[in-house]
Amino acid sequence: MSPLLISIAAFFAVAALVGGVALLLRSDQSSRNEDRLALLTANKAGGAKNILQDAGVLSQPLSFKQGAFAEFLGSFRQISLLFVQADTSLTPSKFCIISGVMGVSGSVAAVATGLNPAFIPVFFVLAGLLPLFWLLFRRRRRLRAFGKQLPDALELIARALRAGHSLSAGFNLVAGEMKAPIGIEFQRCYEEQNLGISLDEALKNLTNRVPNLDLKFFCTALVLQRQTGGDLAEILDKIGSLVRERFRIWGQVQALTGEGRLSGIVLLALPPVLFATVYYLNPDYVTVLFTDPIGKKMLAGGVVMQILGALVIRKIVNIKV
Repeated sequence: MSPLLISIAAFFAVAALVGGVALLLRSDQSSRNEDRLALLTANKAGGAKNILQDAGVLSQPLSFKQGAFAEFLGSFRQISLLFVQADTSLTPSKFCIISGVMGVSGSVAAVATGLNPAFIPVFFVLAGLLPLFWLLFRRRRRLRAFGKQLPDALELIARALRAGHSLSAGFNLVAGEMKAPIGIEFQRCYEEQNLGISLDEALKNLTNRVPNLDLKFFCTALVLQRQTGGDLAEILDKIGSLVRERFRIWGQVQALTGEGRLSGIVLLALPPVLFATVYYLNPDYVTVLFTDPIGKKMLAGGVVMQILGALVIRKIVNIKV
């Protein structure tokens, strides 16, 4: 590798790193609370009633769920919502800069270690996707923690209703007594009602921030109870029992599919590990895959088959409860 090329790559990497750190240290023009207040004010000015009629909590069936690919693309269309669901203070501009810095750093690391130039784009893409994987992992972990806390929150609201408190007071009780993430989300819902947003709109915003099926059951039950009446405390107790039973069955399914999931991880990790091992022992033997036309076709076919295998294994072990 030419020393000039290495110097140019190092220069751009350092420049991107300095720019990313400077942007991260720079304070935002408005805080998250101000953004939420502006959004609430805009909803009132634009007519929240029309919005409710077009996209209320009951606008979609409870069983409606986007596919994995559609949900992935939807996350990019509403990237700010993805940051809210992951509970991070990053902005889209900061996130793009961090991804770019990571990608350039991966390319520089590939150049510095003396790898074949054909691996530089691969390292750039993999390192650039690390922030996205971290964000999706953080979002998934937060949503899972919310789902585990939801039954306790429903029982707490039911007890508050039996003690004579209002539903808003029950939301405030959950916000004050329970930890994040459910305490934060119910606090936001409670604050929206205090700012003049209707309960239906606040519940709709809650389901948008937390795409959880059990939470959608809860919000739908609240909306229907307000329209038809009934014992709300008993309804919440039944929903809480239903959620706990689903978690119990889900645990059994996870135990029964543990062997399949572990086998899938081993089978999917074996080709990359074997490739890296052979490249370390005999680089010329593996380089043929990148230089020979037949080798390129074999490599592309292997990657496609690896992806198809991952999708098939995921479909087998991913049992919905």
